[in-house]
Amino acid sequence: MSHKSDLIAEDIERYLEVHQHKSLLRFITCGSVDDGKSTLIGRLLYESKMIFEDQLAALEADSKKVGTQGGDIDFALLVDGLAAEREQGITIDVAYRFFSTEKRKFIVADTPGHEQYTRNMATGASTADLAVILIDARKGVLPQTRRHSYIVSLLGIRHVVLAVNKMDAVGYGHEVFEAIVTEYREFARRLGLEDITAIPMSALKGDNVTEASDRMPWYYGPTVMQHLEAVEIEEGLQQRPFRLPVQWVNRPDQDFRGFAGTVAGGVVRPGDLVRVLPSGRQSKVARIVAQDGDLQEAVDGQSITLTLEDEVDVSRGDVLAAGSAPPGVADQFQVTMIWMHEEHMLPGRPYLMKIGPRMLNASITDLRYRVNVNTMEHVAAKQLELNEIGVCNLSTDRPIPFDAYDDNRETGGFIFIDKLTNDTVGAGLIHFALRRSDNVHWQALDVNKQVRAAQKGQKSCVLWFTGLSGAGKSTIANLVEKRLLALGRHTYALDGDNVRHGLNKDLGFTEADRVENIRRVAEVSKLMVDAGLIVLVSFISPFRSERRMARELLDDGEFLEVYVDTSLAEAEKRDPKGLYRKARLGQIKNFTGIDSPYEPPEHAELRLNTTDMSAEQAADVVIAKLSEAGLLSG
Repeated sequence: MSHKSDLIAEDIERYLEVHQHKSLLRFITCGSVDDGKSTLIGRLLYESKMIFEDQLAALEADSKKVGTQGGDIDFALLVDGLAAEREQGITIDVAYRFFSTEKRKFIVADTPGHEQYTRNMATGASTADLAVILIDARKGVLPQTRRHSYIVSLLGIRHVVLAVNKMDAVGYGHEVFEAIVTEYREFARRLGLEDITAIPMSALKGDNVTEASDRMPWYYGPTVMQHLEAVEIEEGLQQRPFRLPVQWVNRPDQDFRGFAGTVAGGVVRPGDLVRVLPSGRQSKVARIVAQDGDLQEAVDGQSITLTLEDEVDVSRGDVLAAGSAPPGVADQFQVTMIWMHEEHMLPGRPYLMKIGPRMLNASITDLRYRVNVNTMEHVAAKQLELNEIGVCNLSTDRPIPFDAYDDNRETGGFIFIDKLTNDTVGAGLIHFALRRSDNVHWQALDVNKQVRAAQKGQKSCVLWFTGLSGAGKSTIANLVEKRLLALGRHTYALDGDNVRHGLNKDLGFTEADRVENIRRVAEVSKLMVDAGLIVLVSFISPFRSERRMARELLDDGEFLEVYVDTSLAEAEKRDPKGLYRKARLGQIKNFTGIDSPYEPPEHAELRLNTTDMSAEQAADVVIAKLSEAGLLSG
């Protein structure tokens, strides 16, 4: 809702024009549990007369029924809209509210205080220009205060309001306020937070929220609202190099071809030289097309369509950039990752990465360290759990244009998406490209996979046997290879146990090591397919993500997943190596089927039920499938 203005009654068109051209401030409120974030926002809305009469009536009724102020108005209820929040008395999700005053428009994100909802706080902070960090005057600087301040600094928010709340509970004491501010500034200095405005206040009583408090005559600074209305937040945006991530190639007819998107930095004008990344091709801007006609310039935040003077190849996800200051292009980076999912992050596991409009495959190649956000200590770790933050090396399946996140949020920030569930599992910030990514290039070779396979009179492929220990994978793979050899075919078998005597002898059986085990074998399989061989891979390979990663390394038709399906009871009954018995006795940890999961294939090319068929019969089925797929003839 908008602030009430006399212009609404006198000249509605003039009011709408003025309102349209007000600046917009996006800010976030954060802090520890019960520091008064929702109460502060509710008070801002209430004192500025920014709620409707029916909302006020509902607020008064709800305050009597579920409020925490003994029947008085509970301003937090204006923001804590979820029933679960009202029942628990805490904010558990990000609540967004829009409002405006005579001077400015605002979008505020009220974020949770609990540590387990750190991911929600990071989400709210990702688009904010300013952070209001609340501290309970009775408790001082808490671990969650430090956690949220670290995330604020990490996500590039440079303007901080340190709102020392509940001053009424400490007798409005000046010494209490100064002690808290001194402690916080010392911590914030280590994070690089310098623009800090400290305000003593009481959201409950209204002190220094919208009106200066006469109960703290020792404070001469602005109220919270005065500071929000006055803070300058757009400095430097237009001085950044021009960037336009292409959302859509607009081709309504054969005479028009434009590239639509939102300007993500800088200024662009007709005649400017621009470069298309990652291809590096250059052209000049012919027109800047907007909803109301052509523009003479476009700036950060505007949605436009550019046309170019030359017919250059531009696709969705490419970046149009200033010709004199283009972004970097690389496929390996050092990044900070905020993990946002209950299933932990594992190096080597493949994910989808979305950076701007571009979607591609990516994985963490190395977790350098996890950050203890309370102490800033760098902690050795092999994986990231929910709400943890770590510095990692990241690899993508193709070069992409990028800026460091500190230079440009839009071209330096990304999210990770689980390939199987489409859940957003992480948010990341690019720091820089790894130097070696600029030094390694593909070498063109004249002898290719097709030539090598044709020489052998076959088509190369991978037969990926997966299933529980004892299902019969190695036995069947061995029989299949013998029959292929009898047919004159060229093969190689990669067996899980054998590979662990050499290539993977440094790996254990933790989930992280299992992921790396399959990643290495998948890469070796790809090389062997390139050599023209039929490769038989016999690994438990318990996780769908890694089997899918192996499949995606190869061309269509080159990967056949063979699910050797045997029940756990039958596999235990066989137990040829005595492993299940040891696992049941606790002598082997992380054993698939006992204390580590197995994820059966959902769309395997072959399913062999070895409870009902012999190994010889299963081998016959595999050979028949290869012949049917045309893989036994060149």
